Amino acid sequence: MRKRMFGDSGLETSVIGYGGWPMGRGMYGDFDDDQAIAAARTSYENGVTLFDTAAVYGWGYGETLMGKALKGIREDVVLVTKGAREWVRDNPDRRAATVSDSDPKRLLASIDESLQRLQTDYIDLFLIHWPDHGRAFSEPMEALEQAKKAGKIRHTGVSNFNVDMMTESRETSPIITNQIGYHIFDRRPEAEVMPFVKNNGMGIMAYGSLAHGLLTGTWTADKTFGDDDWRKNGANFGISSWGPDNLAANVAVVEKLKVIAADHGKTIPQLAIAWVLANETISVALAGSVTPAEATENLGGDWEMPADLRKEIDDLVLSEGSGVGESGMEIAT
Repeated sequence: MRKRMFGDSGLETSVIGYGGWPMGRGMYGDFDDDQAIAAARTSYENGVTLFDTAAVYGWGYGETLMGKALKGIREDVVLVTKGAREWVRDNPDRRAATVSDSDPKRLLASIDESLQRLQTDYIDLFLIHWPDHGRAFSEPMEALEQAKKAGKIRHTGVSNFNVDMMTESRETSPIITNQIGYHIFDRRPEAEVMPFVKNNGMGIMAYGSLAHGLLTGTWTADKTFGDDDWRKNGANFGISSWGPDNLAANVAVVEKLKVIAADHGKTIPQLAIAWVLANETISVALAGSVTPAEATENLGGDWEMPADLRKEIDDLVLSEGSGVGESGMEIAT
C-alpha cells in the first residue's frame, strides 16, 4: 500500500487507515466483536498501518475492542485516538449526555483511561475530538504538551477544527493534523481548511470516506436505521445527505457511480476512497469495517484516480445530488 506523510511532521501513514467508529457498540448498529477484530487484523495484514479510534466511540467500548485487535502488533502501527468529548457514565442514554469538555485536568485523566482501554503505554497521535467553545484552545493544548513530555503521546492534533481554531491551537502545540469529514458528498473543507493545512506543513485525516455508509452501494431509497445507530436522524455534520428530502436522489446518484466504478474495474467503495485520496492534501483516508470482507473491499481503494474521472464524478454529484456540502459552505463546528 502507498504511504504518505503527515505534512512535514516525519510521521508516515498508509494512505488508507482503519476507522474505528463502527467498533463503538451502540453507535453503528449491531456487529460481532470477533468479526470486527478480524476486520482490523485483515487491514493490518494487507498494509494498513494507521488505526483510528476515540474514547467516545461506544463510550469506551471502541477503544477496548481496538486494544484487543492490536494485541501483538501494537509497535507496528500508528495508533490514533481522540478525547475531550465527555459523557455521563451512569446515564443509560449516554449519547444524549455527550458534550465537548477539554478541561485540562479531566483531559489528562482521560488520556490515562484511553491508554488502559487500548492496552498500551503510549498513543502515537492524540486529537482533541471536537472544539470546546467554553475555554481557550491553549488550555487543552498545554495539557497535551504535558502528556507528550510524560511520554504518553507522541504527536498532537485536532478534529473538526476550523482555521481560526487551528491557528490558536498551533500557538501552544505543534499539531500535525486535522481530522475532518470529507467525501464525495461533502467537499466543504476544500475552501479554507485544506489550504491552511497544506500551507502549514500539516496533513488531513479524512473521515467518512464512504459518506458514513451511503457510498457502500448497499442502501436503498427506503433505508432505515435502528435506535442504536447515530445515522437515524438523517443529519450528519451540518449536511443531510440521507435526510428524508435527500436520500432517494442520492441513492440514485450512487447507482450511477456504481456504473462508473464498474467501468474502471472497481466497486463503489473503492471509487469513493480513491476520490478522497486524489486530493494531495489528504494524508490518510479512513474507512471503517466490521467484517473481513468489508475491510478487504476497502483496501481496493488504493489506486490513482485520473483527474478526468474525478471531474466526471464531481459533475454528476454536484448536478444531481441533494443536500450536498459544496466547497465554500461553512463547516459546522
